[in-house]
Amino acid sequence: MNRNSFFKASLAIGIFLTAPFAAIARMNSKKRVDKAIKVDSGKDRFDKPISLFEGDSFYTKVSTADTDGDVYVFESTRVKEGGPSFHLHYEQDEFWYILKGQFLFKVGEETFKVKAGDTVFGPRQVPHAFAKVGEGEAKLLMFFQPAGKMEKMFKDISEGATKNVITDEEKDKFFHEYGLKRVGPPLTYSKW
Repeated sequence: MNRNSFFKASLAIGIFLTAPFAAIARMNSKKRVDKAIKVDSGKDRFDKPISLFEGDSFYTKVSTADTDGDVYVFESTRVKEGGPSFHLHYEQDEFWYILKGQFLFKVGEETFKVKAGDTVFGPRQVPHAFAKVGEGEAKLLMFFQPAGKMEKMFKDISEGATKNVITDEEKDKFFHEYGLKRVGPPLTYSKW
């Protein structure tokens, strides 16, 4: 058998042997939704809002599963002042669009006072935090791209996963498992 014939025969056998594995991989691959999604105002995509803290509800608008992990979008309704610790995401960009109320944001070394209609972008690996300020209810849309494990983390917290997480070391380990790192305390702010 000449070299050219040997190469062609080897290639054909390789394709024949790998075809079943490729077919199985295609069958097991994740699926994106293939139709429009409409989520009504004040509603959650699955009719199961996530409640992280008293007065803080997350309404999933676009689920991680809807986009095969490309993006996660939720609306956060907040009653209490304050927000999360200064932190970064290893692999997710984060984007906020303010729907109602006022917030203070810190992204890297920059600080922004924002209100309804304003947007803020937080690149992956850049520390950031925000705090709801002022009286009354505030709302913002939050986007994670790619989705990572953010939706799962929020669900797990709402179901009590951090109930017995007390020490800073335990908190840091928990957040690391979901792709974040705490790098400082929540924002402090004075009344506007």
